[in-house]
Amino acid sequence: MLRPVAIHCLLSTLLCMWVLCNAQSPSGPPVIQLRLAGEKRKHYEGRVEVFYNGEWGTVCDDDFSITAAQVVCRELGFMNAESWSPSAKYGSGEGKKTSMDFIRSVCWFPGFHLNLLLSNQNQNHGLTVQVEDVRLRATYSQRKRIPITEGFLEVKYGGKWRQICNEEWTEKNSRVICGMYGFPGEKRFNARPYKLLASRRKKNFWGFSVNCTGNEADLSDCKIGREIKRKGNSTCEQGMPVVVSCVPGRAFAPSVSAGYRKAYRLEQPLVRLRGGAMIGEGRVEVLKNGEWGTVCDDNWNIRAATVVCRELGFGSAKEALTGARLGQGIGPVHMNEVECSGFEKSLTECYFNRDAGCSHEEDAAVRCNIPAMGFNKRLRLNGGRNPYEGRVEVLAEKNGSMVWGTVCSDSWGTMEAMVVCRQLGLGFASHAFQETWYWQGDGSTDAVVMSGVRCSGTELTMDQCLHHGKHILCPKGGGRFAAGVSCTQTAPDLVLSAQAVEQTTYLEDRPMYALQCAHEEHCLSSSADKADPSSYRRLLRFSSQIHNNGQSDFRPRAAHHSWIWHECHRHYHSMEVFTHYDLLTLNGTKVAEGHKASFCLEDTHCDEGIQKRYECANFGAQGITVGCWDTYRHDIDCQWIDITDLKPGDYIFQVVINPNYEVAESDYTNNIMRCRSRYDGQRIWTYNCYIELEHNRQPS
Repeated sequence: MLRPVAIHCLLSTLLCMWVLCNAQSPSGPPVIQLRLAGEKRKHYEGRVEVFYNGEWGTVCDDDFSITAAQVVCRELGFMNAESWSPSAKYGSGEGKKTSMDFIRSVCWFPGFHLNLLLSNQNQNHGLTVQVEDVRLRATYSQRKRIPITEGFLEVKYGGKWRQICNEEWTEKNSRVICGMYGFPGEKRFNARPYKLLASRRKKNFWGFSVNCTGNEADLSDCKIGREIKRKGNSTCEQGMPVVVSCVPGRAFAPSVSAGYRKAYRLEQPLVRLRGGAMIGEGRVEVLKNGEWGTVCDDNWNIRAATVVCRELGFGSAKEALTGARLGQGIGPVHMNEVECSGFEKSLTECYFNRDAGCSHEEDAAVRCNIPAMGFNKRLRLNGGRNPYEGRVEVLAEKNGSMVWGTVCSDSWGTMEAMVVCRQLGLGFASHAFQETWYWQGDGSTDAVVMSGVRCSGTELTMDQCLHHGKHILCPKGGGRFAAGVSCTQTAPDLVLSAQAVEQTTYLEDRPMYALQCAHEEHCLSSSADKADPSSYRRLLRFSSQIHNNGQSDFRPRAAHHSWIWHECHRHYHSMEVFTHYDLLTLNGTKVAEGHKASFCLEDTHCDEGIQKRYECANFGAQGITVGCWDTYRHDIDCQWIDITDLKPGDYIFQVVINPNYEVAESDYTNNIMRCRSRYDGQRIWTYNCYIELEHNRQPS
């Protein structure tokens, strides 16, 4: 699918113009001009357009990369590229689409800077490696291993794959290559079989050595070394082709039986990623004094991002993201103005300013290189209106051969859909479907080949979820009842304000005759069913303030027409269960409970500069806009826990948002709030409220 490229540049205080193609002979390639266009908010972002042959056109995103985006931004006078988007984020544009093949031929690939400047042998110093492609070519015995961690290093230059002579090759060079391929580090290897293979193979060496410092994120950041003089076919007289061997991260390590003895292990992590759709991406959070917090994006760069990626068992960083691009965190901002050499074992070893002075609007994030695992070859979506939706089909073994089939939709939900979208590289789940008759694909794939799927939501592939194995059990069968999904690049992220709960908690004794509607909506404990109308219920009341810190609006899954009308309160419920309210003993046993249906999801307040979009009045659209919050005041029905039967003692007060995962979110780990509560039979104290995974400890 051809889509225009959108990029986001970093401003530079020195607006130096880097021209891609201004050095040419009269018979050379034509000059091209660039601009950022489209429906954009800032002057340093937009759709990339190229002026060629007298008209403006867009650039196809096939083979586009952050490296290409950096060149574009620098030509336009900016310091660097912050990110790029393979979609029509700023509009689809008009005119012809320019392919990267054309850009390569005119500008830098297969080595514009090399072709232009290497004509003078004295100008090699300071130039970076610019080749068309890089690959690890595994030996025949290792090609079936996934991921491929070892092999001959080859670069594509001038349309041909070439080896690199290992005479001046260093471990630091190998470290950079491993990082590019999604591995945290390099390791030693047995050179004997490679020498034997090299002696039998035809040699075609690249003409230069490579000088990496070891902290580069990509081979293109390394410097070109000396030119290796060619002597017939013996370019590398004293050596052999470069071989690189890498250590896989824990998430990607093959089993020991496959021939791997150990992999990179992460013990007691001090850094984690949150809010990312794919493995190896997310908002950076660090653990300090038992509390998770974020990193401010001041001075945040690819070198610091690479330290994070390697620390977590991934490769080098593809992107260092700023401005809370992957959602806002909660809690303190632990680090600011981070400066890393690139060789630190952990981000916590880098220099940083402890006096953050930052808001969560400046939370830093990363996207890391990960190994090519081939996950998307065993799963597909079929029949959808676009590549982001369809019936889920799995490649499975049946009667000795591999066939495509469907997945049973019994108990199919958001968590299972999340894994499908992640495995296919399509982002987050938007919806999970238990009927897909409107997405009928090839009838030959209707048979169910996978059933009983249960996912936690963190798995990398469907195979890692619990399922029935070879014994399929699906009473409804496949066909119209096959599982389906729709995926999206962004998702909301709801977070409850622990402070608001702690500051508004109190007790109220209310007569049963005033609780008729609440009783009908099951907001009281079971003992109320037999209670005298003149008796009183003791209610633990509080306000809840629910923020949307994600990247897209939180909307009820159910459409208007399917909302449930409640006659007593005379309002609609767009989600039958929006929150759970519980009192637990200190060992976790539930002793009192309540629940809140979403009779009204709306923007009560918003951050400065953000417009309210949702209002419940007049049967309006319900939801919570990004950067806004919905407040359920303590004085409305069902905003309580019925503690009439509770004995005095110490308890844990717990609130869970979106408990049934009815609506997809980018991060469910921050949906639980807990407080300590002490009840003496007449009064209640609520203290030490926190979001559960904000800490590594129970409330004290």
